[in-house]
Amino acid sequence: MGQNRNAPAYQEYAAAILAQLPFRTMTLQDRGLFFTMRLECWVNIRLPQNHADLAKVLGLPVAEIAESLEAVMPFFESVDGYVISPELENYRAHLAERKSKQSQGGKIGSAITNRKRDHAACHATEEVPSATPSTSRLTRRGGRVSLVQSSTEKPSPQQSSETGGNQFVSDYEAAESCSANAYAQASGSRHVVVSKT
Repeated sequence: MGQNRNAPAYQEYAAAILAQLPFRTMTLQDRGLFFTMRLECWVNIRLPQNHADLAKVLGLPVAEIAESLEAVMPFFESVDGYVISPELENYRAHLAERKSKQSQGGKIGSAITNRKRDHAACHATEEVPSATPSTSRLTRRGGRVSLVQSSTEKPSPQQSSETGGNQFVSDYEAAESCSANAYAQASGSRHVVVSKT
């Protein structure tokens, strides 16, 4: 089952951040504000542009925000009175697109699998049953047909003596060949099974 949850994390490429001159020229306080704002933008998408409101949201003094915001803003963008991180928004859109493609791929794969299964099951039911009693067809899960072969050999005299010439065995074999002939006649088959007795 799919989950309609936001991505819990974003990838941070340290070399890409460290290589940028605006980051290299920041003070430690500026860098702290930069990363705090990035984290907030990932969770809440946008931050208020007003210094007083931004200070409340971040839990920092207004003076520190005002002092460091100029150094931090090259990494952010102001849109309709809010501050957003274009880089993180692009990454968020990338994740959403990838999730959508995976979902579509899963649906297509499922449709192909179901079509193959239905096709195999359809052909399995179209199989003509055999008129010989030695073979029976069983449709298994997944539409596969299993051929189960019973022995057509007559018992040897030694086996007959071991069973003690049991009348039950003789009656069973006679009934088996009778029912096979009846089935062949009922199904309109031209093959008639000859009695074993």
